[in-house]
Amino acid sequence: MNLVTPPEHPFAQFVRILGKGKRGARNMTREEAREAMGMLLDGEVEDTQLGAFLMLLRHKEENAEELAGFTEAFRQRNLAPQIPVDLDWPSYAGKKRHLPWYLLAAKALADRGVRILLHGGGAHTAGRLYSEQLLELLDIPLCQDWQQVANALDERRLAFIPLGAWAPQLQRMIDLRNTLGLRSPIHSLARILNPLGARCGLQSIFHPGYQAEHREASRLLSDHAIVIKGEGGEVEVNPDGTCHLYGTTDGNAWDEEWPPLSAQRHVKPDSLDPNQLVAVWRGESEDDYGRLAVRSTMALALRGLGSTRGEAFAEADRLWAERKISI
Repeated sequence: MNLVTPPEHPFAQFVRILGKGKRGARNMTREEAREAMGMLLDGEVEDTQLGAFLMLLRHKEENAEELAGFTEAFRQRNLAPQIPVDLDWPSYAGKKRHLPWYLLAAKALADRGVRILLHGGGAHTAGRLYSEQLLELLDIPLCQDWQQVANALDERRLAFIPLGAWAPQLQRMIDLRNTLGLRSPIHSLARILNPLGARCGLQSIFHPGYQAEHREASRLLSDHAIVIKGEGGEVEVNPDGTCHLYGTTDGNAWDEEWPPLSAQRHVKPDSLDPNQLVAVWRGESEDDYGRLAVRSTMALALRGLGSTRGEAFAEADRLWAERKISI
């Protein structure tokens, strides 16, 4: 029998903050969140603590102060070199109702000189179509380190890098989705990180109410970002509905509402055929929903780079017409 009380693990305090019952539990401060995430990234946490922390945070729902603190912890440890990027474009949700038209939007923008970093966390949920699965088909460079990213951006202005290549600790947390039965807050956090410090970070948050929290986290970090409720959770404007832009620039929050581009909702396809993306890109097939989704998503990106809404749509039309149709 051991009569000596073992010392408390340093990370236990953060589990206690989140899990101390209805009256005792509370949000973490920004500083506490920074310290907690620092320990997670440094591998100073037991697996049981990791699972408990992620699920308690998921149940409580993370707030802007916590997201900002988590991001600061990552950025303090970020080893990425200085690589010029215009748009940080996270892709973590996957699509199940419509094809990932945002990939064509990114390609068309890159064709005309916009430097875009795409990043994602792998196919973590069955029944969804992920960016990673379409890179070869759409001739989008898949990079495994920052040097490859730098080369791809210089040569093609477009690069995709998996989360596991630059933040393996966070990828491991995402991979716990099928063990824990729920997506963790890391899916949300990855959208804010902007590892190369791009001029504008585009974010899509599907869960109602989270858009404003993400915008506030980016504002606290003094980032320039636009957050939307993208189709299927990806950075893709749904042309069938009103799109609310939650923006932050120079520490100031701003909002815009973009009306639908279609008078009637399109019928979703019975199945998702990725080859349709190639056919539309080459001009060999028409897809009214896809065309509008690409146009409005390109306009969103250009709005993030400083254009007005009217200018952004006009520029999107021009860039789409000038795309290089060979794949």
